[in-house]
Amino acid sequence: MKIDFAPSDVPLDRRLQTAAVLVWVFSFLALAPLCIVLFLFLLFTRFWLISVLYATWWFIDWDTPSRGGRKVPFLCKMRVWEHMRDYFPIKLVKTADLDPRQNYVLGFHPHGILVAGAFTNFCTEATGFSKLFPGMKSNLLMLPLWFRSPFFRDYVMSAGLVPSNKESASYLLKHKEGGNAVVIAVGGAPEALDARPGDYTVHLANKKGFIKFAMEHGAHLVPIYSFGEIEVFDQVKNPRGTWLRYIQERLQSIMGVSLPLFHARGVFQYSFGLMPYRKPINTVVGRPIKVEKKEKPTAEDLDNLHQLYMDELAQLFEEHKQNYGVLEDSHLVFQ
Repeated sequence: MKIDFAPSDVPLDRRLQTAAVLVWVFSFLALAPLCIVLFLFLLFTRFWLISVLYATWWFIDWDTPSRGGRKVPFLCKMRVWEHMRDYFPIKLVKTADLDPRQNYVLGFHPHGILVAGAFTNFCTEATGFSKLFPGMKSNLLMLPLWFRSPFFRDYVMSAGLVPSNKESASYLLKHKEGGNAVVIAVGGAPEALDARPGDYTVHLANKKGFIKFAMEHGAHLVPIYSFGEIEVFDQVKNPRGTWLRYIQERLQSIMGVSLPLFHARGVFQYSFGLMPYRKPINTVVGRPIKVEKKEKPTAEDLDNLHQLYMDELAQLFEEHKQNYGVLEDSHLVFQ
């Protein structure tokens, strides 16, 4: 295989962009297990007190992730995230206002491999979320598994990430003064196994939990489609029925996380590696769907709102797809 190396005269700003994305990829692929290893390793060294003190803090702070987390605005505005934004680049597109007196459930589609669009748009200020939607505060839901890693839990909480369970989301949406936007990658880990360029499969047909959750809290629903999210990585072919897909789905059911065999480019060469391609991601925030609060919605209520949400997402995709390089005969496939 011929290796396409990067030129030696790459401008400094592009080098900084690559470095920023490298840090981000590393943090979501390797930092959590490394933090666990470090925590255990320190216990058997003269620095054992660090782990003991942290364990004490961890016990005291155990419920914080489920109570809104601990978002640090200063860290969300760091220059490194602007470099990451410019690497792809990533853009947040507004189609309607969000009333800061209301709470919202934002459905993010598609999940992609590493949800680059969701993280950059809703966990940092690189694309100007607070300026586009004044008075709103965003929190992205993440698998609870990652909040069991020492040190790493504090890192992800600083970006506004909270566990993807009912307790943590309910805490945010119970604020009657409004202004909270809970962002859910609805397709979750299983959808990552279908993330590849040109595949517009969205795992939504049987996803009604977030619909029920929105109705129980009277939170308005907002569909989001992130054009380009599936274009930044290639994935080894894994059609349903193959042994690879069976193993991936089996591991996902056991561990809660999916393991897509993805690849793209490297740091110093463009032929292979785990760095994403430099392809634009345009995250389009759709129009709010008004939701009437019903603590005990009927099956018919859920079905009607779920269908309305799917219709709105499909319409959002159709209205904007040609602006972002999607072929006219390409449509969303609900699964």
